[in-house]
Amino acid sequence: MKKIMSAAAICGAAFLGACDSNAGAKNGDTVIIDFAGFLDGVQFPGGTANGFPLKLGSGQFVPGFEEQLIGAKKGDVRDVNITFPTQYVPELAGKDVVFKVTVVDIL
Repeated sequence: MKKIMSAAAICGAAFLGACDSNAGAKNGDTVIIDFAGFLDGVQFPGGTANGFPLKLGSGQFVPGFEEQLIGAKKGDVRDVNITFPTQYVPELAGKDVVFKVTVVDIL
């Protein structure tokens, strides 16, 4: 009986951990984000969205962006620092930018 109770406690703890909404975003999760991009402190055109669904690990955004949202929690505000690839739109190619990102929700 003691072994059964121990196994039940372990399984229960694992279940609760898996359901913990405070665990933070992980690869495969979809984060709903608001963001604005800044180059040299000035917001640049086309670098802003609200309520954007981004599946972490999808490679949908510029390399380095999604990885910086791993562990983010609902309501977090993060500065995501990236360097655009050299093969990008000429105005941003090879430039260091900062995205101000708010995590609205995690699905």
